Amino acid sequence: MRLSARSEIAPFLVMDVVEAARAAEAAGRRIIHMEVGQPGTSAPEGARQALARAMEEGPLGYTTSLGLPALRERISGLYAERHGLAIDPARIIVTAGASGAFILAFSAFFDAGERVAMGLPGYPSYRQILTAMSLQPVGLPTDAGTRFQPRPEMLEEGLSGLIVASPGNPSGTMLDKGALAALIARSREIGATFISDEIYHGLDFGRPSVSALEVSDDVVVVNSFSKYFSMTGWRVGWMVVPESAVRAVERLAQNMFICAPHASQVAALAAFDCTKELEANRAVYATNRALMLEGLPKAGFDRIAPPDGAFYVYADVSHLTGDSVAFAADILEHAGVAVTPGVDFDPDRGRGTLRFSYAAATADIEEGLARLSAFMAG
Repeated sequence: MRLSARSEIAPFLVMDVVEAARAAEAAGRRIIHMEVGQPGTSAPEGARQALARAMEEGPLGYTTSLGLPALRERISGLYAERHGLAIDPARIIVTAGASGAFILAFSAFFDAGERVAMGLPGYPSYRQILTAMSLQPVGLPTDAGTRFQPRPEMLEEGLSGLIVASPGNPSGTMLDKGALAALIARSREIGATFISDEIYHGLDFGRPSVSALEVSDDVVVVNSFSKYFSMTGWRVGWMVVPESAVRAVERLAQNMFICAPHASQVAALAAFDCTKELEANRAVYATNRALMLEGLPKAGFDRIAPPDGAFYVYADVSHLTGDSVAFAADILEHAGVAVTPGVDFDPDRGRGTLRFSYAAATADIEEGLARLSAFMAG
C-alpha cells in the first residue's frame, strides 16, 4: 500500500528511549527515568474525585467543540491571577492536549507549502506536525549566546509563522517581556503569525513566566494541563486566539476532534482548586533542579543551559561524544539511567547534546545522579 510523502517524518526518539527503558524494566532492571517530559506525580486528588463523582452522576458525552463553558471561564481566571489580564472566555478553546491545539493552529493560520520558523533546539513535534501537514518547518539555530531562544534578526521575509516556547523544551530558558515583545513586533512586521507555546507556565524558578498575551492580543497561545497540573495522560489543553479567528478554529475542531474528552475537562476544572498540591509538586521540582545543577557538573556534564523553568537540563556533551543516540543507549545499558539524545531537538547539532528531565521523585534524582557519576568515572 502506498504511503503519502507527508508520512515520512522522523520518529519522536524520546518515545523510543521510553520503550527501551520499559524493556529493561521488564527484564528485571531498575531504571531511573530522566528521559520523559512528564511529571512523576498523578493528577491532583481533587481532580480525580471530581471525575469519580461525575461518572456516578451520569454519562459523559460530547461537550461543545469549544469546551465546557465553566472550564473556559476558569482558564480566563488563570490569566487574571497570573498575568493581570482580562481574557474573554469566548477566545479560549479547550483542546485534546497541546498537540491538538497545534494541529488546529497550523490548520487555521497556514496554507500548504508555507514556511514556519522555530528555534533549534526545540520541541521536535513542531517540525514533524508541520511536515505531516505539508508545511515547511524552518529551524533557527540558537545557542548559549541567545539563551537557546530565537532573536528578531533571525526572522526573514517570507515566513508565515513563528513558534516560540518559554520556558523552552529542551533548554528550560525563558524570554523576558522585552524579548518577547521584540519577537512579536518582528513577526508582525513580516506578516508572520506568532504562536506562543506556554505549556510549562507555572513551572518557573526565580521569576514568573511572561505570556505573549501580556504583549498583544494578536497572537496564538497554547497551554496544557499536562505539566503544571500533572495531567499528561488526560490529553486536555487549551488555546487562546484572536476573536476574529474563533469561528474558524471552532469549525476545524468540530470536524477534527468533535471536542476534547469530557472526562478530562471535568477533572481539569477541578484541578484549579488543588493549588496547594500543585505548588507542593513545584517545590519538588525546585529541589530536583538544585540537585541537578549541582550534581550534573560533578558527574562531568558541566556545559549546561540555564534552566529558568520547565523540568529539564540541556547539556552539551560534544566533548564526550559525536553520537548522542549511542551515548544515551550506553548510559541506559551501563548506568540504568534513561536520558534523551539531543537529535530529537536539533537534528544536526543534537548529536552532541543530551536532555535530562528532573520531573521524577527526588530520591530517584539523587540515585540517578549517583549512577551517572559512577558511569562517567569509568
